[in-house]
Amino acid sequence: MAMEERFQEYFAALDRAGNKDRCYLCCRSPAEVKRFFGFAEDGTPLDAGRYGIEDVVLETLDVMSYRGSRPVCAVCQLNVDALAMLGEKPTLLALLDEMERDREHLWPADDEPA
Repeated sequence: MAMEERFQEYFAALDRAGNKDRCYLCCRSPAEVKRFFGFAEDGTPLDAGRYGIEDVVLETLDVMSYRGSRPVCAVCQLNVDALAMLGEKPTLLALLDEMERDREHLWPADDEPA
């Protein structure tokens, strides 16, 4: 894909997300996602000397997908992949339903012991 098309894809996604360059699910920025995986913004590893890592570079800096209805980061994509592989999608959907419809049940009141 040409760079011009990538920019158009990126800006269209920002329009859909209200100009927020963050993951729709976890709200991480692209820099925070790279840091989560142990890389600086330029793709070089953080603490390489400490962990004895040599010649490791994040080859693609695409840690955010802008192709869906909202931006999603690589961390959330991996989490969804894991839940799907474990057959947990029905549980995830049930939890989302509980969070929407039965919020008070999930969170203890201030006067309840934890």
